[in-house]
Amino acid sequence: MSQKSLTLVLLTMFACSGILKAQQTFSVSVDEVKNGKVKVEPAIPADGKVAEGTVLTISAKPDKNYALDAVYYSVKGMWGDMYHECMASPYEVVINQDTKLGASFIEKHEVDHLMVAQNIPYAKPGVKQLKYDVFAPEGARNLPCIIIIHGGGWIWNTEDIMRGMARELTKSGKYVVFSIDYRWAGNRDGDEVGNTMTDIIGDVFGAIAHIMEHAADYGGDPTKIAVTGDSAGGHLSAVAGTMPNKIGDGGFGQTEGVFEFMPSYIPKNKTVDQVRTEMMAAIKAAAPSYGVFGSDRLNHYSEDPKADDSWKEAIAPLSNIPNAEERKIPHYLTRGTKDGLIPDDGVKRYVDALVEAGQRVQYVQVGGAGHAFFDWKPDDNTKATFKKYGVYYINEMETFFNSVFYPKN
Repeated sequence: MSQKSLTLVLLTMFACSGILKAQQTFSVSVDEVKNGKVKVEPAIPADGKVAEGTVLTISAKPDKNYALDAVYYSVKGMWGDMYHECMASPYEVVINQDTKLGASFIEKHEVDHLMVAQNIPYAKPGVKQLKYDVFAPEGARNLPCIIIIHGGGWIWNTEDIMRGMARELTKSGKYVVFSIDYRWAGNRDGDEVGNTMTDIIGDVFGAIAHIMEHAADYGGDPTKIAVTGDSAGGHLSAVAGTMPNKIGDGGFGQTEGVFEFMPSYIPKNKTVDQVRTEMMAAIKAAAPSYGVFGSDRLNHYSEDPKADDSWKEAIAPLSNIPNAEERKIPHYLTRGTKDGLIPDDGVKRYVDALVEAGQRVQYVQVGGAGHAFFDWKPDDNTKATFKKYGVYYINEMETFFNSVFYPKN
């Protein structure tokens, strides 16, 4: 056999056995950019095919009178284009699937009043670093704090998706706003042991504990806190508002009748009992938007064989509302009339239970709105929905917060 023939035979054998593999490539493109410019390095090939593992750096520059909203990449997900964003340029992206790149810009006057601190770490109980962003009006001092908890079915999104709401809530100069992240349910963060709802709630309380410890650094008053969030964040903000009394180190369901949430962050100079007491006193209002409140629609995400319906009841705000004579926690609730995910009767059950407990509650139905109208993403449709519904009802929400933190004599 000739040398050439032998080489061909060996190459064929290697290819069939998987020893010789072509490097995989993915389609990469840049979305249309408005009000600014984007540069990608190294440049994307003319055919749009980029080798797996390639690191691309996206740089963005706004036009005059505009500011950077976010640099991003998006991939296909369960809800269409799923965005990964950064509010600073440049931004590095590792290509491992078909990807779109881009940048979003915003009119400069929308953010001129703000000091933004991004990705403040507060805990790392698993693979993912947990963090939050801070939006503080210039010159903030001893202002009440609003903590926003994002949605995404407990399995997606980050704090970035709530930056539109955060910016709106700071325009009056009356509040410092914190937008928090948390672990995703199951193994979606890459954790070997799946995260439960108990873990997620522990992250929420851990973030609040960290914020209380550092609020003054950003001009916030740690003794005056409101919580809000949408969808999954609606559930979690209702939990934060109604159930800080459940903070403790007694475990969740390991002892019969004991269901406590251990914050994923505890200040070094505090005990868990001190954190519970201080948080119960500090959280003074809740504004959960189109959330899930009853146990019938909640998942504890636990594989513990002892897990039963009592575990769902223990994560349900509807089942854990404090009596107003013991602790007041006024509520402001919203839901779009065309929301196909959250039924009206589920919200009304929560409203009725709040009223029965003597709590002050306001329920606003947003005519014509669907789900997630408080979200902010780089695409034009989400921005238009936010402008149509979000801005007005965020201002209404702030009026509610003002009645709690700035009551008229």
